[in-house]
Amino acid sequence: MRLGIIGLPQSGKTTIFNALTRGHQPTTVSGGRFEVHTAVVDVPDPRLERLAEIYRPEKVVHAKVTYADIAGLEGGASKGGISGALLNQLTQMDGFVHVVRCFTDASIPHPSGSIDPARDIAMMDAELLLNDLIAVERKLERLAEERKKGGGRDRAVIDRELALFNQLHAELSAEKPLRDVELSADEERLLSGYGFLTRKPMLILLNLAEGQPAPQVEYPHQHSAVYALQGKLEMEICQLPADEAQLFMAEYGIQELGLVSVIHLSYDLLGLQSFFTVGPNEVHAWTIRRGTTAYEAAGEIHTDLQKGFIRAEIVRFEDLDALGGMSEARAKGKLRLEGKDYVLQDGEIMHVRFNV
Repeated sequence: MRLGIIGLPQSGKTTIFNALTRGHQPTTVSGGRFEVHTAVVDVPDPRLERLAEIYRPEKVVHAKVTYADIAGLEGGASKGGISGALLNQLTQMDGFVHVVRCFTDASIPHPSGSIDPARDIAMMDAELLLNDLIAVERKLERLAEERKKGGGRDRAVIDRELALFNQLHAELSAEKPLRDVELSADEERLLSGYGFLTRKPMLILLNLAEGQPAPQVEYPHQHSAVYALQGKLEMEICQLPADEAQLFMAEYGIQELGLVSVIHLSYDLLGLQSFFTVGPNEVHAWTIRRGTTAYEAAGEIHTDLQKGFIRAEIVRFEDLDALGGMSEARAKGKLRLEGKDYVLQDGEIMHVRFNV
């Protein structure tokens, strides 16, 4: 999972990046320069920790999330859209964390002269939407030219694509992000390679000052959520030793660090879940999309497991946790044999029977 941290200048993107990654990137103003800082973070999961306690393996492998702190978006997009290098970074992301400034700081004036989260959200949305509109218009031009020349793909296929991209053009022209457009499975597959920015899940992250109450912000779009975080405070806590961090969390009444909450929200927005493989050598957490079959999940572990797939042994985490191991789960009838079409559920442990 790759999440791009975006936002207008002076919104506190790098502060949030540090808070989510326990990083130490300088939080000085970039001046709108195109810069990207990345960090790979272990996905916190108490189930993985419990499985490690049971099996005491040589190696424990967490699921991973990559955060990219992307500077360079200014708001008020030009007619030419987003520059090539920046667009290349944005299209590679699975989703966005849009940092919206809610704090006041006289030493760091807001570029627009005042704090207005709704305005800033609208400016960023307009930037992304305009870029998608330009991309759709270019695609429509190519399709029209292809249809005119003929001699290539079947005309009916071209006409179906023209209809789809004309629909997208109409929706974007009405300032509707593509996240809100209902598409068929075939249309989803057709668009999967385009990297449209307004199709990507969006987490609006309100960057608050210490002790500041979160403003009421409405963002009624699909595959979207709003979350508030005291960015500077969370960054400082994350950079402390674990014992000191616990004391500060207790003092400020923080039940769960933002870095954990944001990952959980992102999993939900992207439709992701985890399954586990266990043994004395390794306990491993794997990230898959909801709806993934046992056969497909086997391929995530190793291609040989998928090629030689026979059956999957499945145990619910709760059952294995209560019983203390796979053999105990088998003895109590909690281990199931499932075929390749079985849809894995969140938190299940899978062992693949295979023959290559």
